[in-house]
Amino acid sequence: MTLSEFRALALSFPETVEQPHFDITSFRVAKKIFATMNAKENRATLRFSEIDQSVFTAMAPGVIQPVPNKWAKYGWTNVDLAAVDPELLKDALITAYCEVAPKRLSDPFTGADEV
Repeated sequence: MTLSEFRALALSFPETVEQPHFDITSFRVAKKIFATMNAKENRATLRFSEIDQSVFTAMAPGVIQPVPNKWAKYGWTNVDLAAVDPELLKDALITAYCEVAPKRLSDPFTGADEV
């Protein structure tokens, strides 16, 4: 996946905005970061719950892995954009978005609005 494809996918979620975050790009909903993009390293970093982090890292070892510092404990997880399966990345991005988005925005992605 290219950087421009990742950007377009991240910005496709409702009420998502792109903003600088230090020397990288962040994608936010309701002022909360759910993903960042590091162009120099061709890498995305996504915010997951601990359980989701373990699931996605198990599905693509070496391609999706916890950030190698204390931020991993908060669910921050690196994704190698050049190596990740696009469908898996889409699922991961939906999961990250739903982790921080208000319920009214995340319900359509989780199926909670179908009850």
